[in-house]
Amino acid sequence: MTNPLLAPWDTPFGLPPFDAIDDAHFAPAFEAARAEHLAEIEAIARNPAPADFENTIVALEGAGRALDRVLSVFFSLAGAHTNDRRQALQREFSPKLADHSSAIFANRALFDRIRTLWEARADLDLSKEEARVLMLTHRSFVRAGAALEGAEAERMRAIKSRLSVLGTQFTQNLLADEAGWQMDLAEADLEGLPDFLADAARAAGEERGAGGPVVTLSRSLIVPFLQFSPRRDLRERAWRAWTARGANGGETDNRAIAGEVLELRAERAQLLGYANFAAYKLETEMAGSPDRVRDLLMDVWTPARARALEDAAALEARMQADGVNGPLMPWDWHYYSEARRREEQDLDETALKPYLQLDRMIEAAMDCAHRLFGLDFAPLDVALYHPDCRAWEVMRDGAHVGVFIGDYFARASKRSGAWCSALRSQARRPEARSPVTVNVCNFSKPPAGQAALLSYDDARTLFHEFGHALHNLLSDVDFASVAGTSVARDFVELPSQLFEHWLEVPEVLRRHATHVQTGEPMPPAMLERVLAAATFDQGFQTVEYVASALVDLEFHDGPPPADPMARQAEVLASIGMPEAIAMRHATPHFAHVFAGDGYSSGYYSYMWSEVMDADAFAAFEEAGNAFDPEVARRLSDNVLSRGGSAEAEDLYTAFRGRMPGIEALLRGRGLAA
Repeated sequence: MTNPLLAPWDTPFGLPPFDAIDDAHFAPAFEAARAEHLAEIEAIARNPAPADFENTIVALEGAGRALDRVLSVFFSLAGAHTNDRRQALQREFSPKLADHSSAIFANRALFDRIRTLWEARADLDLSKEEARVLMLTHRSFVRAGAALEGAEAERMRAIKSRLSVLGTQFTQNLLADEAGWQMDLAEADLEGLPDFLADAARAAGEERGAGGPVVTLSRSLIVPFLQFSPRRDLRERAWRAWTARGANGGETDNRAIAGEVLELRAERAQLLGYANFAAYKLETEMAGSPDRVRDLLMDVWTPARARALEDAAALEARMQADGVNGPLMPWDWHYYSEARRREEQDLDETALKPYLQLDRMIEAAMDCAHRLFGLDFAPLDVALYHPDCRAWEVMRDGAHVGVFIGDYFARASKRSGAWCSALRSQARRPEARSPVTVNVCNFSKPPAGQAALLSYDDARTLFHEFGHALHNLLSDVDFASVAGTSVARDFVELPSQLFEHWLEVPEVLRRHATHVQTGEPMPPAMLERVLAAATFDQGFQTVEYVASALVDLEFHDGPPPADPMARQAEVLASIGMPEAIAMRHATPHFAHVFAGDGYSSGYYSYMWSEVMDADAFAAFEEAGNAFDPEVARRLSDNVLSRGGSAEAEDLYTAFRGRMPGIEALLRGRGLAA
């Protein structure tokens, strides 16, 4: 029988035929596509014609398309809708993929062709994008160890293979801990909870067959529970489970994995001649060095910690007024902060949430994309990988641009968090193809027949991930390797964090924040309070983030720690971490850093990008119009459409005329003096 993963996809817009794909198709398709890719690589490497850009670099860009298709489908399912079979396949594929990559980078004949072109680059008459792709290709081979020989080359290959296994194991352990825990509640335990949260707990219990309401480790359920439950004992139990993910002992414990990962990364960097992994990783980022990262983080840490300590004193006074003795603890912060917000900001999350319907917030994001960039979104009736997924054709001036897929609800088969991925990247060479991008979130699914309601933080997450999607959809480059979000890690968050600002544009909320029952727009007084509260609790949020980023940096800037948990404690003590605040991501569940190399030594990048996003939105404010067409055109032409086709600093400077300072970030977070 024909394997649908390998057959031509005669589907609308070339989407994967999800309804025809079975788990049994993945392994044979993977092996066939991997063999095909290696044959393509060998043909490029052994081409008797002298190396030129077309027969080497462009040929490399076109190689492995079958493997890309198989893996894009598989890893979409592995992250968003996994099962035991897919997890087993992921464990099987990971070391094979590492070996596959190592075999390509170790192909000396191929590297010789690339090096020949690199050394002759001044005489090749390349376009700017072609020169950039050549540089990136050569650099990726060198940084992957292509120049290593003998025992060092073999050791590099072994390190990569082992890291791939550990990253998969870390992810699956975390998913097991998240899926395996629930706190059963009696109806009496729901007392004091807003209706939306009680309904969400009942819906989660129904989904899990618990026979009653439950709290799970879905962020969209556990964080509201910490905000609203008056039961301090239940809050503590939930918080301890949330922060203990990956550190519960037994087969799913991630602490030893984290230690081994750090050791292997340090060895990998040393093999390539770097002092440590941070120096290796940051060489290709905008920051450039660990010292520049540390300086930025500490410049933000100092005012954020001062604000957080002030807030902690105010919250502790509230707690003690309630008759609770002792210090404010981490499981108290959300509860008393919410109470303080209701009183001081006159803003009640339970009153706000009915105005933040999921469908209306999706419409809001798409409307902003239309007003800024001329994009239109038409719903599609196509087969997708889960019934909760939705798809839209994206068009501009009636012409097809790409496809956008949204997968919004939490479920046990989905890992936590929110992310954007590309099922297909835009390119023109060696063949034209349009982008297919996916947003995955973990919002609480409502009971059947009810509208899904978001918290303000949920709505911000939706806009954030949609910003990533726009980066993919607006890509207009020749080569997929520099398309969309294929940029420096500390630049990739600029489009996503920048797009969050449009959620706070008053006319967007006036148009799209309508009451779930009455359809009335958000009252002007509430709208004013929402916008005025934008910097509320920023001391807490900044401290929990920066602490995680500093721990990540210190893990990698120096010799690997013998005991990562002890090193984490040392770093937190050295910066004076407030007792009532925990790291946003403690080591055993720090998937950004340990599930793969993506954000390793790079979690700071959200803050680095925020320096730019605050300054970028200021360009619209200076124009006096959040939808100013000229500023939007400059943003699209110089940033969103360009992907990684030029240095990030050059792209930003072309848009804004200069690089920004930290001042706009501190003002935006309400931390400026």
